[in-house]
This record gives sequence, C-alpha cells and structure tokens, in this order.
Amino acid sequence: MREPAELLPPQSLDFLDFLRRAVFAVVIGLLVGIVGVAFHYGIDFVTELRQAHPRLILLLPVGGLSIILLYRTCGMEKDRGTNLVLVAVREHEPMKLRTAPLIFLSTVITHLVGGSAGREGAALQLGASISNKIAHRLGVEPEEGRMLTVCGMAAAFSALFGTPLTAAIFALEVVHVGIIQYAALVPAFLSSLTGFLLAGYLGVPPTAYTISGLPVLSPLALVQVVVMGGLCAALSVLFCKVMHGTGRLYAKYLPDARVRAVAGGFIMIGLSLLDGGLSDQVYNGAGGNLVQAAVTGNGAGVEPWGFLVKIVFTALTLGAGFRGGEIVPTFACGATFGCVAGPLIGLSPSFGGALGTVAAFCGVTNCPLSSILLAYELFGGGGLPLFALAIAVSYRLSGYTGLYSEQQIVYSKRTPHQIDKKAE
Repeated sequence: MREPAELLPPQSLDFLDFLRRAVFAVVIGLLVGIVGVAFHYGIDFVTELRQAHPRLILLLPVGGLSIILLYRTCGMEKDRGTNLVLVAVREHEPMKLRTAPLIFLSTVITHLVGGSAGREGAALQLGASISNKIAHRLGVEPEEGRMLTVCGMAAAFSALFGTPLTAAIFALEVVHVGIIQYAALVPAFLSSLTGFLLAGYLGVPPTAYTISGLPVLSPLALVQVVVMGGLCAALSVLFCKVMHGTGRLYAKYLPDARVRAVAGGFIMIGLSLLDGGLSDQVYNGAGGNLVQAAVTGNGAGVEPWGFLVKIVFTALTLGAGFRGGEIVPTFACGATFGCVAGPLIGLSPSFGGALGTVAAFCGVTNCPLSSILLAYELFGGGGLPLFALAIAVSYRLSGYTGLYSEQQIVYSKRTPHQIDKKAE
C-alpha cells in the first residue's frame, strides 16, 4: 500500500513543502524577534545609564572579568563567537542554547561599562543559537537545519537594526563568498520581515539616515567614487588586521583570559580618560553617534583621526575578551573616514561618510550584495548606482581579508574560478 504522500502529485508536495518551511520561518521570526527586541531595549537602557553616569567606565576591568568568569562557569570559555555560527550554517553543527543568554548578558555588560563593541554580530549569535537548537530538536535534515539557522540570523539582525532586506541576504551571503543558496531565500526573507514587523510593532525604530550633497551621476562622480571605494578597501584591511593582531598580542603576552580582561579594561580606561575624560565618551560604545555625526551632521565634530581611534578602541575591547559585534564599529570607522576623505576628493562630508559606511562594511565582511541593500535601507534610493560602484571596488580590492576566519571564499575575486579558501 502506498504512503499518503505518494498519492499526491509533485506540485502538491512542492506546495506542502513550501508551506511547511514558511510556517517554520515565521515561527522562528517571532521567537527570535522577541528576543531581538529585548536585546535592543537592554542595550539602549544600559547605554543611557552609562551616559547618565560616566563613571561607570571605571568598572571596565570588573566588567571584562565578569564576562570571562560567566563564560567559564557555563563551560563556554572557548566559544568562537560568530565563527561558530558560520560553521553551524555550513556544516549543520549543533550550537548550545546557552549561547543566547550568554551573548545577551555579556554584550549588555560590555555596553554598560563602555566597551567599544556593537550588537549586530552578537545578534547573529543570539538568533542562530535559538534557531539551530530548534532545528536539532525537530530532527530535520541537515539541509533544512541550515536554512532554519539562517532564518534565526536574519530575524535577529532585522529586529535589532531594522534592515530586513540586508539581514536576509547577509545571513545567506556571509557563509560562502561567491555562492548564495537561493533555496533559502523565501524562509530567510519571511523570518527577516517577521522580525522586522514585530520589532516595529513593539516600538523599535528602523535605522536610517538623511544624507546631503549627493552628486549627479557623471564621469567625475564615477572617478571620485572609485577612489573612495579603493580607500575604503584599504581601511577594511587595516581594520581586520588590527582586530586579529590585537587578539594575538593579548593571547601571547597575557595568556590567562582573566588577566587579559582586567588589563584590557584598565587600558581602555586610560585611553578614555586621555581622549576626553569621563564626560566625553565619544569612542566608547558601539559608534552610532559617530555615524550620525559623520552622515547626518555633515562631519560636525568628527576628528580627522577619529576612525583610527575607533579601530584601536574596538580591537582593545574585543581582543581583551569583552563580547559584542564588530559591525557598527565598522560603520563608525567607515563613516568617519569617508567624512574626512570625501572632501579631499571633491565629495561632500555627508555623502563621503555614507559611502565609507557601506564600502567599509563590504570590505570586512566580503558581502557586496548585502552592502548594496544596506545602502538602500540606510540612505534611501538616491545615488544607489554610486554606492554600488564604491562597494564593488571595495570588495575587489580588499583581497581575502575578513572579520570571520571561518568564512569560506569559494570564488576568486580576480577571475571567475573556484578557490575555496577561508578569509584571512
């Protein structure tokens, strides 16, 4: 006797499969979206608390040590952060559910005491750990499990940052550079849009900026944008090298993670006091204030060396063992660099800052399609061809460097052939 499923025509089976995956995607979008919203409000609360009480940055060593002890107590001291997420998607490796509360709490601690770290990278870990655990509990096939993990990544990023198109494509694009699994497009977009709508309903505003000084599409503008793309490629390589190099230096000279966290905390206090004292914490936190000043404020208050300071603050924070993401600090470095470099080549500070934001993001993540969508969602549709050109140049000239060592680069950036190597 034939099974009931065998009695159905292929079109019906395909529709049922589509419907089942759509339901899974929406459910994950709702579950992860709720957590993402809570994460957003938690980070906002402690950031406002720190800004109201600047002396909290004096607790940086305590905050760093508490994060190390928290992970050690939970048996997660060797946690690899976002790299583990990439492995989970690529190989359907199980992730521990405790990753979600740990990255939630530790990132909140980092922001409370003034560490220079973002939250979107942390959101990827948060969303992936929840959806990955659901996939393994359901016992789905590895291919479908990878799709569900991608859904969690997209939903968390979208709920937190308010860029649903970027979130969906980034979750698909960041694992394998040069390949996108189009079979996962529908669930990824459904989860991302569900998280986005839920976050909006619960009062989380999407991130967006109004730019000025948009040039007319012309041969001169193309040349200027190509130059900016090349400069941002160099910036992204510098960012990645400093991030990786600082972590190695910490580990070499301070092999005990507890000592590393305390020492890093004291170094950060010293730099913060040298920069502007307790009341002027420009480079502490994620860096959204720097993006705002560079893009919307047309460069008002942006220091020419600000991007270098932000790189150092972020590398010292994350290298010491504090938790958080690198994405918004990358935005901040790109925005402040573009705001300063743009006028030197004839672009407005605002447009230069906007170009720098997305081109630097592309350079460190090797995700050009996500970066183009990010330009659209952050800055609107005006000048999109110019944004796309700067992003393409940054992607091509940034080489094989990247923030995530587990990111697989499948196709060469120079010629259309497979190379199958990991980001450096």
